Amino acid sequence: MNRPLRLQRRRLLQTLAVCGLSVLLPAQACAAPAPALMLAEVYRPGMALEPYWLSEKYDGLRAYWDGQRLLTRGGEVIVAPAWFTAQWPGVPLDGELWAGRGRFEEALSTVRQQVPDEAAWRRIRFMVFDMPAHRGPFTERIAAYHGVVSQIDQPWVRAVKQERVHSHAALMARLDRMVKDGGEGLMLHRGDAPYRGLRSDDLLKVKTHEDAEALVIAHMPGQGRHQGRLGALQVQTREGVRFRLGTGFTDAQREHPPAVGEWVTYRFRGVNGSGVPRFATFLRVRPDAPG
Repeated sequence: MNRPLRLQRRRLLQTLAVCGLSVLLPAQACAAPAPALMLAEVYRPGMALEPYWLSEKYDGLRAYWDGQRLLTRGGEVIVAPAWFTAQWPGVPLDGELWAGRGRFEEALSTVRQQVPDEAAWRRIRFMVFDMPAHRGPFTERIAAYHGVVSQIDQPWVRAVKQERVHSHAALMARLDRMVKDGGEGLMLHRGDAPYRGLRSDDLLKVKTHEDAEALVIAHMPGQGRHQGRLGALQVQTREGVRFRLGTGFTDAQREHPPAVGEWVTYRFRGVNGSGVPRFATFLRVRPDAPG
């Protein structure tokens, strides 16, 4: 048995052992407890920028290396090829599985497959941006994760670059350049903050629009030219607000809409007095349920 196959077999046996399984099941059928990850609030004009580090917001799928396996934000095991995580350290790493700017759907398709597509995984990068088990503030963790990525020394594992920004005008100019270059947005990470597995202002997302996640709870039938296919999704936010999401879908998505029980991301422009998002538009399926 060659080395890649031995690694794949060992990873499979580790997955089965952790899940207490005695039969061969797809690795994603076994879910670990959801990792306690840092989750972002939204940047608001007027917030002090001096404490923060700035980086690109990668349009991929959040992934957590627990020292042994790659997990989604929801705790599902990601079935990556054995070579992808070979010789990774036994320390947790937080990052994004990314196929490039504007290629979220490709990354999603690759990561969700239970039999990894070797060629597709060659186009995936693991963009490391934090070390959850490191007890120092983020400024110290930057140097730490850069050091670990350097030791891994694999072209598909990259350390996310951090820089400083000191004014709202400079931040907006940086955001405009990023969007024109095909990027999704920016992230602000407070330099003196420890790693805390919750949503807080220690981590902020900076985008040209607001977006959020909601759970699909029903399909509403279409009318007119959408007769016989999806008209709108009935969705519910993390806060329990229900509303209809009826725009932003392609014809293919109306024919095969996101399933009830799946999470979706939508764009919007503020909320009304009852908390319902204004001008909400479907953006994409979100496979990792929000924290």
